[in-house]
Amino acid sequence: MKIDAIAVTSKNLKETAKFYTLLGFEFAKFGADEKHLEPQSGDGMVRLMIDDVALIKDIIGKDPIPPTHSSFAMLCDSPAEVDHVAQKIKDSGYTIVKEPWDAFWGQRYAIVQDPDGYMIDIFANQK
Repeated sequence: MKIDAIAVTSKNLKETAKFYTLLGFEFAKFGADEKHLEPQSGDGMVRLMIDDVALIKDIIGKDPIPPTHSSFAMLCDSPAEVDHVAQKIKDSGYTIVKEPWDAFWGQRYAIVQDPDGYMIDIFANQK
């Protein structure tokens, strides 16, 4: 058994796709009536699934609530990329929960927040 996908919910799929594009995800064209998005991913990669809040409420019977802790982490190629990605997100008007810093465990680290409140770690190993 292995992890296959990470899922988040969205109140506005277009805005959420815009945010995740800043993290390097690529989306096929989608219509306004879509309820589920998955950016393109390669074979063997963990998939990101983005579901409309109403769809998930229909499935589980209550409103989904984003976590107060990071739901997943994105590995960058370099510490400079962590800084660059965090700045792109900030410049686009999204929230930086924790500005990039040199973590004591040897990584450049930042935490960003998507439009629905999910926190995503972005990090790179220090070289």
